[in-house]
This record gives sequence, structure tokens and C-alpha cells, in this order.
Amino acid sequence: MSAKLRNINEQVIVITGASSGIGLTTARMAAEQGAKLVLAARNGEALDQLASELRRQGCQVATVAADVGSAPDVERIAQTALERFGRIDTWVNNAGVGTFGRLEEVSLEDHQRLFQTNFWGVVNGSLEAVKRMKQRGGGALINVGSEVSDAPVPLQGMYSASKHAVKAFTDSLRMELEKEEAPISVTLIKPAAIDTMFAVHAKNYMDKEAVLPPPVYAPEIVAKAILYCAQHPKREVYVGGASRFISASRARMPHLMDRYVRATMFSQQKSKHDKMPGRPDALHAPDPTHALRERQGMTERSVKETSAYTTLSLNKTPLVTALLGGGALLAAWKLAGPGVARRRLGRV
Repeated sequence: MSAKLRNINEQVIVITGASSGIGLTTARMAAEQGAKLVLAARNGEALDQLASELRRQGCQVATVAADVGSAPDVERIAQTALERFGRIDTWVNNAGVGTFGRLEEVSLEDHQRLFQTNFWGVVNGSLEAVKRMKQRGGGALINVGSEVSDAPVPLQGMYSASKHAVKAFTDSLRMELEKEEAPISVTLIKPAAIDTMFAVHAKNYMDKEAVLPPPVYAPEIVAKAILYCAQHPKREVYVGGASRFISASRARMPHLMDRYVRATMFSQQKSKHDKMPGRPDALHAPDPTHALRERQGMTERSVKETSAYTTLSLNKTPLVTALLGGGALLAAWKLAGPGVARRRLGRV
């Protein structure tokens, strides 16, 4: 049974990680389009400020101060939605945290905290959303993964692992729901590097301030993709052409990509600035100094405000699908050089 999704202005949408970055951008965009919102984050004060802002614009909004790594907290999010609005049409699992540093240097406690939020937060939210949607006729579940769901990078090893796990969980859950013909759309969003507060909020073990590798895209592109998928069932969406290119390259030429990543990603994730002493982060607790900011406003990276690839892929026909996929593979082939690519492909 296919999911029958409402228009945004008829929907009740749950968004986790709503106090900054992609979650905040999506919340504001959904409010502009007339959705009723249930917003969750650890920083209750920031959520209250956001709710006041959105209510002044005429939006109906409820907030829940919650840690998505806690199943009881996530249950409170769902219960708030049902008590306030009577149903959940779309649930967006967006909350996430990060670390920068070599895997051997990052503490086990920090590794576990990251996975508790990034993976178990998605599991908790997904299972709660599916349970409630089954009771009330279906809806859309949207999980925010990453380009590193397909292509891991050094210095963000556990983050990459968590997003790999999110992909496997999301794909497995989708197949199980399709088998029982549940009217629930399950989408995995895979953004490239996005200009949010992610690097600022991440715990940093490096000697330099962390920065995302180029190309970096605007959070509005992700928010538009999320809201599109809330109305149109999609299996997965790559946000930014770079995300699709990197995924295709990793799948077709893993050895070459390893060499490329080793040569570039250690330096590209380090700013030119030394790490600030006593630098705050948001790994174990919210960072109130950077709440309610959509963007970092990166000075070392230009930000792409649009993505033709993502726009086309959201409205693609089978022909466009083939052309986009072929274009990504051709770009990967040209990057390698035909001779190198042939040798690498022969070894896969």
C-alpha cells in the first residue's frame, strides 16, 4: 500500500534537532508553508524562543525539550504531538552531533555519546513514528543521513560509522514496512557538507579549529528536499551533486577514493586557525552560545546556495535518473583518468 501524503499546509510535522542548522531551517520553512509543528531539541530555552517567533507568524507549534538518545524522551515527543494535534504526518529525525579527531584519540565515552544520539536517536524516533503512524493511517518518516553514509572520511570516523548504521537501519525498516504494505514512506536524506553549526558544535580533538571540506551547500537546499519528501514518497535523496558524485566514486573505485581521501581530507577538515582553548561543544549537552543559528557563516569556504542536481533529482523521470547517474559516474571516471580507472575497477 503506497503512502498518501498530505500537502505541507495540512501536515503535523515532528522535527528533532530543531534549535539550529538543518532542523531550524526546516522548521522555519515548514512554518512559512503552514504546517503545524512539534519541535524537539535538548535546549528548551532555545525552543521556547523559536516557538514565540513562529507563533507571531501564525504557526501552531509545540515544543519538547528532549534527548533523542533517550527512548522515554522520544516517546514524550510523540505523545505531545498526539495530545496537541491528534496525529503525526511526518517525522524528521535530524538531531546529530559530531567529533573531529583520530579514532584512537577520541575517548570511548565520546564515541558512545555520538552513537547514542546519531544512531539510537534515529532508531528511537523511527520506531516511535512508525508505531504512531500505523495507528493513524500512515505518513512519512524522513531520516537525515549524510554523504558519509556511503563514503567514510578520516577524522570523523565514528560519525561516518553512525551514518552508515543509519543507512542500514533505514533501508531495513523500509523493506519490512513495504513487506507488510504499511502506508508509510521512508526516506533517507544524504546531504553533502552543509553550512550549519555542525563543526562548531562538534567536539574537537585536533590542534586546529574544525572546518567542513568543500564543496559546502546552504541548509535551505536540505530543508527543501525534506519538505518535498514529506509530500512525495522518495527512497533516498542526495543533497548536492557532490554527495552523489562521492557515493558513485566510492562504489565504483574504492581504492582510488581511499588514495584521494588520504591525500586531501586530513588537511581539508582543519581550519587555518588554532583551536581555541576551553572551546565549548554540544556533544554531551547543548551549547547555548550558538543556539538558533542556521548557518556558521563560513569564511574559509564559499557556500553553494543552489544545487541543480538535487532540484532535478527530486522531479526526475526515468530518463533524467539515468542521465544524472551516468553524469556522476562519468565525472568520477574523468577524475581518475581512464587508465587508472580501468585498473582500479578491475581490482574491485
